Amino acid sequence: MRFPSWTGLTAAELVFLAQLYLPSTQGVTFDPVPPPSLNLDQLGRVALTGNFDSISLYNYKQQTESAFSSNGSQALITQLPNGDFTPAATADAYIKSMCPFVMSNGQFAGVVVGGNFTSLGGIEAQGVAMYDPNTSKITPLPGLLGQVAVVYCDQDTNTVYVGGDFKGADSTNAVAWVGMSGWANLPFAGFNGPVDSITKAPNGNIIFGGTFTGLGNTTAPRKKDQQIINTSSANISSGSTTDTAGFNDPKNIVCKTSGQDGPGNTWLLKDKTPGFWRADMNFGFQPTKLRLWNTHQDGRGTKTFRFTAFPINGIMNFTYIDPTTNEKTPCDASGARCPLSDNASLPHQDFTFVNDVGMSAFQIDISDWYGDGGGLDGIELFQDDIYAYAVPDLNEPACANVNFGSNSTPTGPWTITPSGKSQSQYLTANLSEQDVQSARASVVFEPDIKQKGNYTVTVYTPGCLQDNSCDRRGIANVTGIFTEGGAPTSPQQIYETNNYDKYDQVYSGPVDVNSDSFRATVTLTSFTQQGNGIALVAQRVRFAPTNYTGGLNGIFEFNPNQGTTLTDFSQSKFDQAGMNLQPGAIITSLAVADGITYVGGNFSATDGEFENIFAITDGNATSLPNGGLNQPISALQVFGDLLYVGGNFTNTANGTVSGLNNFAAYDTVSQTWVALGSGVRGRVNTIVPLELNVTENQPETCITANGDFDQLEAFGSAPAVPVEGFGVWVPSRQDWLQNLNLKTRTITGKLSSTTNITGSSPLLAGTISSQGVPGAEDAVSLTSKPLQLSSLGIKIQPQQIAASTRKRAVSGQNVTGAVTGLFHKNGKLNVTVIGGHFTATASNGSTINNLAFINGTGAISGLQSGLDTASVFLALNTQADILYAGGTISGTLDNAAINGLILYDLAQGNFAFPQPPALGGDNVAVNAIATRPKSTQVYVAGDFETAGSLGCPSVCMFDKGQWSQPGSGLSGSVAALTWQGNDKLLAGGNISINGNATTLANYDTKKSRWTPLDDAGTAVPGPVTALTPANDDTSEFWVAGKSTNGSAFLLKYNGSGFQSVGDNGMLGDQTTIQGLSMLSLNDEHNKNDLVPQGMTLLITGSLNLPNFGNASAALFNGTSFAPFILSTSGNGPGTLSQLFSEKTVSFKSSGGRLAVGFVVLIGLACGLGTIFLLVVAGILLERYRRRAAGYQPAPTSYPDKTANMGRIPPDQLFGRLGQRGEAPML
Repeated sequence: MRFPSWTGLTAAELVFLAQLYLPSTQGVTFDPVPPPSLNLDQLGRVALTGNFDSISLYNYKQQTESAFSSNGSQALITQLPNGDFTPAATADAYIKSMCPFVMSNGQFAGVVVGGNFTSLGGIEAQGVAMYDPNTSKITPLPGLLGQVAVVYCDQDTNTVYVGGDFKGADSTNAVAWVGMSGWANLPFAGFNGPVDSITKAPNGNIIFGGTFTGLGNTTAPRKKDQQIINTSSANISSGSTTDTAGFNDPKNIVCKTSGQDGPGNTWLLKDKTPGFWRADMNFGFQPTKLRLWNTHQDGRGTKTFRFTAFPINGIMNFTYIDPTTNEKTPCDASGARCPLSDNASLPHQDFTFVNDVGMSAFQIDISDWYGDGGGLDGIELFQDDIYAYAVPDLNEPACANVNFGSNSTPTGPWTITPSGKSQSQYLTANLSEQDVQSARASVVFEPDIKQKGNYTVTVYTPGCLQDNSCDRRGIANVTGIFTEGGAPTSPQQIYETNNYDKYDQVYSGPVDVNSDSFRATVTLTSFTQQGNGIALVAQRVRFAPTNYTGGLNGIFEFNPNQGTTLTDFSQSKFDQAGMNLQPGAIITSLAVADGITYVGGNFSATDGEFENIFAITDGNATSLPNGGLNQPISALQVFGDLLYVGGNFTNTANGTVSGLNNFAAYDTVSQTWVALGSGVRGRVNTIVPLELNVTENQPETCITANGDFDQLEAFGSAPAVPVEGFGVWVPSRQDWLQNLNLKTRTITGKLSSTTNITGSSPLLAGTISSQGVPGAEDAVSLTSKPLQLSSLGIKIQPQQIAASTRKRAVSGQNVTGAVTGLFHKNGKLNVTVIGGHFTATASNGSTINNLAFINGTGAISGLQSGLDTASVFLALNTQADILYAGGTISGTLDNAAINGLILYDLAQGNFAFPQPPALGGDNVAVNAIATRPKSTQVYVAGDFETAGSLGCPSVCMFDKGQWSQPGSGLSGSVAALTWQGNDKLLAGGNISINGNATTLANYDTKKSRWTPLDDAGTAVPGPVTALTPANDDTSEFWVAGKSTNGSAFLLKYNGSGFQSVGDNGMLGDQTTIQGLSMLSLNDEHNKNDLVPQGMTLLITGSLNLPNFGNASAALFNGTSFAPFILSTSGNGPGTLSQLFSEKTVSFKSSGGRLAVGFVVLIGLACGLGTIFLLVVAGILLERYRRRAAGYQPAPTSYPDKTANMGRIPPDQLFGRLGQRGEAPML
């Protein structure tokens, strides 16, 4: 059937809808990123450390370093071909339901998304929108005010059924989106209470479930027009006012109900002149009645008037009781002018608004008058809506003499914030951590309840964009007391991070009338379990009466093929099943399997046969085995033959099936309850299927439980597992994924919904995060053949540390997780060392703190006792088989104090003794350790003043069991060291030499002298925190850190000066660089002056790359940055600290050409070699010539040589040497 549309589409909107439904090919495409051609062969083993619980290479353009949100916002999530999850569109609040809308002609329109969000994908969308998975385009579907709980797409009727807690035109809580026509009222105009679930029954009818008792809109109170709108706080103005003192103030008539004339009580216009009276309010309102007191001062009075609403600038129509005929009469329709009687015996006159129109200001124009001019003695506006505002001045005025008028009591550091684009002014409190934890800021709302009944209570939260507070908004905690003698409701958390105004229902049920002994209250305060710097806002609370006598009880069957709705609910087995429940039933979930409709919620049968769940089959409502479940149900999900059930239950209703703690299954074939492990500890809110590669390249559907639980309960031999509201049940293994030792990706967060899209992977909604290296927390290995990350075989848990030790002395970087590492191989000794601030589990089951060892067989061990668990390891190096480990380390070993540095014998697997004398200073930290090449000397750098009794600030050398001070004049904090050859040490940090500040300095071991690097004090904009060579002799190098303005810098020293990279917009303001490493490439990039063609610079840390976003590692080729590794930690981006390798890199020159010095040396060697070969060739040729001429070798033995020599006269021996042409003669 076709429902009457109320969209009122304009021509432009029709074009828009036509574009929305253009034919499109289903299926999401992903753009792969070419992998970098890294060549790590020469480095041996390579690994990375950091603070992350999930990590992945950047493989697809759609990938982002997005973590799951904990601020109440959720996102549409797609799964990449590599298995990672990435957000497709982010909402500013919850996404509760989705469905793919395939129209009756088979055309796919998009995915309909519903929730309590106010924006989706950065587009303002109030509770519902359309998402195109092919283009990622978001199309808002405007027209609803409130929150959507469920959407159901029905191709047969070409309709999307939408339910929730909202208003739209003439419908409440249920409405339809039809084909290309837009919104349409359902024949029954919705329900008088919220809708939580919609499904299609086997007979083709649509089933609605929720908290309602009748059809139609929310009922108006039996006593109408009882809420007084406060005009006393408005900005009052007027036109053509008299000049007569005492009568010229338009505020005279505010809160005046006596009708008494006189100065200070009456407002008059100038003689025989039309004029106006206007009130501009600090809030929006929807009046239902206007009450005016006419003046009779000196025979004056208003005869006719007109009422105009602003900002719509609309003239309002009224009806009134004619005092002459006592009949209901409309005002003049043509000019909307209303008459006002001058009968002095008539105390006031009431005018009822014909239309309900919202406004924030109004104006009364007086066009005719009695006597010499018009005027008034009083004015009041009334409404049906029951509000209590956080700003006390916006509530019912005290001067109105209302017995129990609406009121509020703010406590704490609240300030009034202008309404902006919101409905009213509101309160804002900027809270410190102490304020948050003590719940110092609170507002108690007290509505004006004049009649007892059933109400829905809604808390309104203003959007954060208008006051630029989105990054500071936090969580509000809301409780209420609604009945006399009743207990406060359970606290509800409301996330206040919405971009635009939103509404959260916090209660539905009975509310008692105000009296001397009781007032209904709603209390809003800060949620105590959140951090520092929270902005809390409070605006208003609404109480909407509902009718609980409409003949329904939480469930309704609608036949879309009938043009009218049957009012005889007994003809529907579904409606009748609801009426057979105890009054006040709440239906939260509906599911259909094998022709059977399952109904779950919070209810019990009137005959006591079942509780909280039942089935409807063959037109009859039947109990499930064991009487159902003993506590409320929140979610139902069918998969295979099982109906998965989530909620707050612990057993069946008759208590005969154990292990059903909040998460269980019902076997629809055997009709028995099935325990899933032993359930979870806490409430399950949603159940969402999720496809995972449980075994390699074999995806299967798993079932996720999402809610407010903190533990997967122990069962069988499996221990309890602590979690944060998220568990993955693997049906094929009959176990939790968290219990299985499988190589599958880490997933954190929560899911709220999923939907299938033909030709594409399922679309998810929620806040999950996953990067694809199984079992990799805080440390991973990196290989280039193939390029991949993999686990080091150790599961690390980062630890939070005290504020006094939280920061590195120079860098200002957090040091939780794995900070540093090294590979040590010496003969048969093969050890991987990981240091930082973490805990891990050793192979023998013991707990490891902060320093872990992995031997060649994969066995994991830690330090023996002696060090404080608050220690943090920041730097590692070895000399022979002795590990030098430094950081913010404290403890006692062999009765000697430890501070900053320990020595550990890797061969013996124990502390080395004796330990070096402890370092000293105010905040000792060792940030860098460098072993001098071809020496036993170890240089230790950081923030300290002494080494034992030796004054040795900033850098100290340890050799042969004792400390020595290298040079003099150095002070400050050193963050990085590297050797430039065998005799020169380069140090970076925040240092001074002889009182002169610099960031880089050289130490000459031969001269024992420190000298600042030329221009470092001015060219480097802040302390150096990372340093790496850029060529083999480190005459060129890279440095990074934070400048004095807080931005990151990256510079290269080319041997004569610095070249900057980070100050040209290539790095975002939020970048923190923790590590630098040069790596070799298989392929060359374009030639430039910064990075050799066959190499690339790896930057690690917490990086913000413009036009991309956050990354944990990037590669720089000299001209641009490319994201390389993405990671997350908890509910935020992760960080990478540094890369470490078994061997050092060997540098390639730019373009494959050798440096000039090497060319000269090689040329000289070639020249000498050529000369040598020519000489050898000459000798050989001469020997050949002599043999050819008959020469014979001279005798080598003379029996009486010495005797005969004495007989030769000298002149015969040397006399002919000067003659030419003849050979010498002997």
